Amino acid sequence: MMDSQHQVEEREGLNLPNLLTSLRFVLIPVYIMVFVKGHMIPAFLIMVAAGITDVLDGYIARRSGQVTTAGMMLDPLADKLMMITVIVSLLISGHISWTAAAAMFVRDIGMIAGGLYSHFRGKRTVPANWMGKLTTVLFYAAIMLIFFEVPNAHVYLWAVIAFSFVTSIMYIVLFRSLNKPLAETPPGH
Repeated sequence: MMDSQHQVEEREGLNLPNLLTSLRFVLIPVYIMVFVKGHMIPAFLIMVAAGITDVLDGYIARRSGQVTTAGMMLDPLADKLMMITVIVSLLISGHISWTAAAAMFVRDIGMIAGGLYSHFRGKRTVPANWMGKLTTVLFYAAIMLIFFEVPNAHVYLWAVIAFSFVTSIMYIVLFRSLNKPLAETPPGH
């Protein structure tokens, strides 16, 4: 009985949504190689492909009932690692300032650390919601403007950074609410 239960858990870990999430991890070094060679548009398209896999994996997981604990942890990690990779590449190439990069790093590394903390402490994880997804879409839009050197792209980027901190605060509030210990009922009630 225990072996068959273990096999079911393994199959759950290897479902299509989790494979799409894994593809995002593979796209990170591909993005780096293309960006380093100076191919800005193909690098941007790789980043967009990663974003599409993010949308697809979540949609398929929810639609087909294939949401797994591994997926809930790996999905945001893949997103954050891709975003950090893009931030570093844009910083090193001079497309964004140190202050913008630092603000994005603080937020993303904080989200990764929070996710790892909650996982290893056995806390309940806050699933991705529309605010987090909107933040990701807005970041992709800001990065697109920067890749295509649109005037005032940096102003838009700062607006998205500010919005991302608001969504992070909302996640912290939801996390605390989700993991709040139940109040004990006094004896005799």
